[in-house]
Amino acid sequence: MESDFRRWQIGDVRVTRVVDATADDEGTRISGFILPMATPAALAPYAWLRPDYVDPQGRPMLSVHALVLETPTKTIVVDTCLGNGKQRTIEFWSMRSSPFLEDFARAGFDTGAIDVVVCTHLHLDHVGFNTVLRDGVWTPTFANARYLMSRAEWEHWKDAPDEVGPVVADSVRPVIEAGLADQVEMDHVICDEVRLLPTPGHTPGHVSVAIESQGASATITGDMIHHPCQMARPEWSTVIDSDGAQSERTRRAFLEGHTDSRKLVIGTHFTGSSAGYVVREGDAYRLSSEPAMASGRAK
Repeated sequence: MESDFRRWQIGDVRVTRVVDATADDEGTRISGFILPMATPAALAPYAWLRPDYVDPQGRPMLSVHALVLETPTKTIVVDTCLGNGKQRTIEFWSMRSSPFLEDFARAGFDTGAIDVVVCTHLHLDHVGFNTVLRDGVWTPTFANARYLMSRAEWEHWKDAPDEVGPVVADSVRPVIEAGLADQVEMDHVICDEVRLLPTPGHTPGHVSVAIESQGASATITGDMIHHPCQMARPEWSTVIDSDGAQSERTRRAFLEGHTDSRKLVIGTHFTGSSAGYVVREGDAYRLSSEPAMASGRAK
């Protein structure tokens, strides 16, 4: 478990990473399933992936974490990870007992003080801690928050079959039935500093989260990019993307818009430092710890 709480300051907005799932064993297993083309041999030419984003054997690693945004007016949680005690068909993500909520408190946050929960999309590893089991009933974890999901995303999933377990039943419908959910447009403005950014392809209503404050900018990717290797190979869409071609188009447009800029990219599944700047690398891109300032191209 990556137990440290990485933090970034984006103008007046502080962003904190709270990890749920380990980035080693689980992360390499799930990345091998969703990005089967990202073999050690295929990743070997990209030395910049080491050591943050691949393991010692050269396999891609993924993390599952929430990002907490503290703005001048609202405290926002972006994605709620996997959850505990939930039946899933992915064995190592089923009936989990994670210390996530304890870590959330150790990071300085109170579930009752969260104003907004953003679901970038409704896959199992982004909505799990939307709810907790109390007296045999799935109950909203963040009782005073508005849970936001794009209207297009909810329309896609509300009648979908349960392929990996009862995700909608145990992690989405309970917050809707409690009157805490809002279906919003994909470009919804949450507050002066935070808005949603339409990034469809992984799912039809997928959104990323844009932060702008005091001249500083950052974007939380969601699953528009799962792993930094997709910057070097933007044509690599995951096997679980609902529309792989759209996913690639979205990713390429995002990367081009963030290339050689001071816009920080915070990866929802990135391990290691979890964030960086997109710089051009040949005909594609890479993630750098610093913006491309030396060339004078940063904008």
